[in-house]
Amino acid sequence: MNQPFEAIISALTLPQPGHDQPLTLNLSAHFDPSAREDAGIARSLNAAFLITLAGPGHPQLEEANRFLRERADSEKWGEAARFYLAGVERIKQEIEAVGQHNPDFTRRLTALAERLAHSDEPQNPELVSEETWSLFFPEATGLRHNTAAKVEALRAKRTVTVEHLAANPITDPARQILFTSNVLLTVPSTSKPLDELPFSTDLKEIIASSTRERQLYWYDHPIQIGVEPAANEILYGLRNLDAALDFERGRGNLSEGQKLKNILSVSVTHKGLQAVAKKYLEEELVREGGLKNQDIYAFTEADTRRLIDEVLVPAAEHYGLGQGAAGLLEVLGVDGEYGRHYSFLKAILALWNGLLDPEVKATFKYDLDQVFAQKELVEQAGASALEHFKTPLWGASGLDSDGQTVELGMIAGALVNEKDISKGLFTPDVTIPTRPLVPDEYIFFSTLPQAVSTQAEMMTRYGTGEIDGETKCLQRIHVTGGTNGILAEALQRYRPFTPSFIGRAEDQAYLLSTFPTDGPRLAYVHKDGLIMRHDKEAFAQEAIQAAAIGKTTGDYIRILYFSAYARALAGEISVVKERIDPFTGCFVSAIPTTVAYLRFGLKAAGFFENGKAEQALEFVSMGTQRLEAALSFVEGSDSPLKRQYQKERRGWNLYYDLLAALEKGLAEGDAFAHQIAEKARQVVDGCFIHF
Repeated sequence: MNQPFEAIISALTLPQPGHDQPLTLNLSAHFDPSAREDAGIARSLNAAFLITLAGPGHPQLEEANRFLRERADSEKWGEAARFYLAGVERIKQEIEAVGQHNPDFTRRLTALAERLAHSDEPQNPELVSEETWSLFFPEATGLRHNTAAKVEALRAKRTVTVEHLAANPITDPARQILFTSNVLLTVPSTSKPLDELPFSTDLKEIIASSTRERQLYWYDHPIQIGVEPAANEILYGLRNLDAALDFERGRGNLSEGQKLKNILSVSVTHKGLQAVAKKYLEEELVREGGLKNQDIYAFTEADTRRLIDEVLVPAAEHYGLGQGAAGLLEVLGVDGEYGRHYSFLKAILALWNGLLDPEVKATFKYDLDQVFAQKELVEQAGASALEHFKTPLWGASGLDSDGQTVELGMIAGALVNEKDISKGLFTPDVTIPTRPLVPDEYIFFSTLPQAVSTQAEMMTRYGTGEIDGETKCLQRIHVTGGTNGILAEALQRYRPFTPSFIGRAEDQAYLLSTFPTDGPRLAYVHKDGLIMRHDKEAFAQEAIQAAAIGKTTGDYIRILYFSAYARALAGEISVVKERIDPFTGCFVSAIPTTVAYLRFGLKAAGFFENGKAEQALEFVSMGTQRLEAALSFVEGSDSPLKRQYQKERRGWNLYYDLLAALEKGLAEGDAFAHQIAEKARQVVDGCFIHF
C-alpha cells in the first residue's frame, strides 16, 4: 500500500495521546476476532479492512490481515471478507495509477500525510475536513467559507446571453405538453391477506400468482398493491394534479372539456404484475371517483415490448435497418434500474409527436409526491403552473459564459419542501449544512456542493440583478428527477438518454449523454418560479426510512458509475467535470474506487459506533454484494459499463432514425408509414385508463 495513504488513514482513525480524534472512531474497540454473533463478525470485518488500510502504523495490522484471510473461506462471510480484501488491493492499484499520471495528486497526497502525521496541536475537525476533502473530495474545498461569493461565481458560470428567443414557444401547455410520471409497483404487504383487499376476483388471482414469482427488480420505495388510499402515492399525485388543473381552468388555461394527457410508466418488481397494473390503476381510480381533468395512459414493460415488436422492428425491417434491431431497441422499456423508465418518459414524446399528434411538442416530468401549490405560485412567482411553460426562453439559444452556443431545448424548475413552504416559495430544499460531520463525510460530503448549487441555480430569480430573464438567463446542470421537460425538436436532434444501468440520480445522468461536443450544446433553461412542493416526508416517511440503507449504498455505486460513465464519454474526466462541477461533478472522481470503499467502511463503522448494529449488519451484508457487482461492471478500459453505454447509444440512435423515417413517410403519404402509425395508436390506446 502507498505509505502516505496509509499514514493518512492511520492519522484519521488511530487515537493519539493528547489529541482529539478527527473521526471519533476507535477501530481497536470495533475489532474483536473472537466475535461469534453476526453483528460482531460484520463489525470486525469492517474494522479489519480499515486497520489494514492504516498499514504498519496500526498495532493490530497483522491480526486484522489474518482475520480477513481466514474469513475469506467462510461459507457465510466469505463474500464480504473477499470484498474487503479485494478493496485493499484495488485502492493500492488506483492510488498508484493516478499518481503515475498526475504528479499533483501525489504531491497533495504526500502533503496531507505530513500535515496530519506531524501536527502537534489538537486536530480541528473543520480544518481536517478541508484537508481531507482537498484530496478525496476537491469539489467541496472552500465552499463553507464566503459561500455567497461561491454562489455568485457559479451563477455567473451558468449565465447564458440570449441571442434568439424561441421561434414557436409553448402557447397552450395543456394541449402541447405530455405530462409524465413514474409508478413503482410491488406485491401487497404480507400483513394484508389478499382476500381482504378491495379488488375484483380475477385481479386478486393474478396478484396471488405474482407473489409466488421470483422478484426481478428492487426500488427505493415501491407502492404496495392494497396500500390504504391516504398512503398511495399514485392517488396522491394524480388527485393533486387534478386540483391544480381545476385552478388552471378557473384562470382560462383549459378550455371547456379539455383534458391534459398524463403518461405513467409502471415499473414492477414481479413480472406477473405487468398484466394487472392497468386494471389495478383503473379499480383504484374508480373507487376514488376518477379524475376530471386528465387522460391517463399507463405503460408497463409489456406495453413497451409491443411498441418494439409491432411498431419499431417492422419499421426497421422495412427501411433496411433490421439486422440486430430487436436487441438494440430493448433500450425502450420501464422495468429495471431507474434510468430505463426515466429515458422512456422522455422518448415517448418523439413517438407521440411523430406518429400520433404533431401538436404535442414537449414533455414535462414530475414526481407523484410533488404538488403545484397554485396559490403560492401566483402570489409569489406571478404565474400559475401552466403559465410558466409559456416562457420564450424554452427553445431559445444563446452563448454560455465560455462563448459556446447552447440550445435551451430543455426546461427545469425547482422544489420547496412541504414543511418549508410557509417560509416562502423560494425556500431552498437543501440548505448549507452547519452540523458536525460524521466519519464518512470527511471523505465525501455531497450535501455541501448540493446546497451551493441549489442556491446558485434553482433559487435564481430573474429581474433582481444582471440576469433579467430576457437578454440573460441561466442554464441548469443541477436538476431534480421531477420538474423538468424537453421539446420534441431537441429530443430528436440531440437524442439524450439515461443509460439503463443508472439506478441513482438518473436525472443528473440524462444530460451527460450529450457530452462532449464541439458544436451547439443542449441545455436546460432555468425557469424561475416553476417550483413544486415536495410532499414525500408528509405522507411516506415509513417508506423513506425503509429505503435508507439501499439508497445509501446506491450513492456509492453512483460514484463508481458516474466516474466510469464520464470516462466512457470523454476519456478524460476533466472534460466533463469542467461543465458539471460542483454538485453533479462531485460524483465523477479521479479515485472513485478509493472513495467508494472509504465511504462504505467509515459509514459502517459509524453505524456500529452509534449502537445501530441491526442497520450496520444489513448495510454490510447487502452493501458488499451490491458494490462488488458494481465494481466488476466498471473495471477495465473496455468495461462492461462502457460496452453497455455504446450499445444503448446505438439503440437510441436507431429509435430516433426510425421515427424520423416514419414521420417523413407520413408526410409523403406512404401507406406503410400510415399502417405503422395506426399500429402505434392501437398500442397507445390499449394503455388508456378508463374510470
